[in-house]
Amino acid sequence: MKLDGIHHVTCITADAPRNVEYYTGALGLRLVKKSVNQDDPTVYHLFYADEDGTPGSDITFFEYPDAREGCAGAGMIHTVVWRVASEEALEFWRERAGSVPFTDPDGLRHDLIVSDVPDAPLIADHPEIPREMALQGFEGVRAYGEEPTAFLEALGFENGLTRGKSRQGWISYEPAPAERGIGGSGTVHHVAWACEMDEQEAWRERVEAAGGHPTPVIDRFWFRSIYFREPTGVLFEIATLGPGFAADEDPAHLGETLILPPNFEHLRSQVEPLLTPLPKTR
Repeated sequence: MKLDGIHHVTCITADAPRNVEYYTGALGLRLVKKSVNQDDPTVYHLFYADEDGTPGSDITFFEYPDAREGCAGAGMIHTVVWRVASEEALEFWRERAGSVPFTDPDGLRHDLIVSDVPDAPLIADHPEIPREMALQGFEGVRAYGEEPTAFLEALGFENGLTRGKSRQGWISYEPAPAERGIGGSGTVHHVAWACEMDEQEAWRERVEAAGGHPTPVIDRFWFRSIYFREPTGVLFEIATLGPGFAADEDPAHLGETLILPPNFEHLRSQVEPLLTPLPKTR
């Protein structure tokens, strides 16, 4: 039983319209689900990914309007690392983003690495970004703190890396700055690792056996999840590889309208007026 790389990375933005324009425009991803934070349905949960909304390419954001600017510190992820196909693609992004690494408008740090894995490239279509230059999904994440080696090994990681049937992903650690971390816009809320649909309860038992404190399995409709903090403090999620974002939307029209999971639909008239109008992406 192995985790199948990174499922998604969830972050915080203070400005959803600007966030949409940046991730679908500058980075060329597809907005594949426009929904609400299921733990706080008064705020957006926006999902960007490849053309099909495939786990492994999915960066998501909670919008807290006018949230304070955050700063990564001990026990927090500070950089999201993406794959690209070649040195030519790296040069393309240096010109497009101004530098590599680069930060988004909220200050979230991104880095790129030339892919050296057999995993399928996870690419979104964009008129300004040739497919051979496009982002290809996640490579890994970087965090501040001392690597919790024994805990990660108990979950099947080897030197911070996990490989499942179709993908691999990693987390690396480096010494934390002296300044205390502050949650807020431009910070990572959590990283989710992917598992098979029938393995979720087994993973919960494995986390408990390793000394973690996982939540019960939570049904997020598009996937099922457990959450826990590794010993350094980074919030982990283990999320299933399905049912997927096409469970309640036509794949050709993902992300075009506000979608609420069935058990939240009764709140639509209350939450929809609270949400910031967003620009159209396609």
